[in-house]
Amino acid sequence: MDPNADIEISAYSWVPPLARGQVRDLRPRWALEEIGLSYRTRLMDVRDKPDDYFHDQPFGQVPAYREGDIRLFECGAIALHIAEKDERLLPRDPVARARAITWLFAALNSFDPMFVALAIARFHGEEKGWATGVREAVLPMLDKRLGQLAGVLGDKEWLEGTFTVGDLMMVATLRSFNRKVVTLPDSIADYVARGEARPAFKAAMAAQMADFISEEEGVPA
Repeated sequence: MDPNADIEISAYSWVPPLARGQVRDLRPRWALEEIGLSYRTRLMDVRDKPDDYFHDQPFGQVPAYREGDIRLFECGAIALHIAEKDERLLPRDPVARARAITWLFAALNSFDPMFVALAIARFHGEEKGWATGVREAVLPMLDKRLGQLAGVLGDKEWLEGTFTVGDLMMVATLRSFNRKVVTLPDSIADYVARGEARPAFKAAMAAQMADFISEEEGVPA
């Protein structure tokens, strides 16, 4: 990171321990690390967001992205914008480019909504008695899609043979699932592990973790 960088990503200075390493500013951080672009962070407490932040992110979430006059929010839009800067994330060949973009949206449309449903059930549905019903509805669909994804991946290292922004978003999405509830097929678990082993991912993770204040400092009054 560089405090004088042109690119700014919003992130949290404190979240509960369970969320650390999972907050979605990790995704654009990872994309920037993959192509060697510096960035700075705008840090805020998840419990106390400044009013002017809602001009950049109308829902008050992270990440939001600034680069000169460019303002973006939603991690998929940000990742695609970053990927367009470098063929290491988004190939110049139109066919390969289209496939990479397709997989980026597949991660966000075919898998991420199921993660959100399971997370809401976990944190809000247990006491109200509807969490089990959500899991019973979601998990069979998720298992089917994971099997289909494993079929596409086959014995390839990445979904289209070489790493793209599509793999970045797919790995970032799949690693978010609670492994106590969701069992990834072996080939998909290995695929996620390969993504997490990339130096750029490790750098992004280290940067996110370094931005969090200590748990003691962050304990609500």
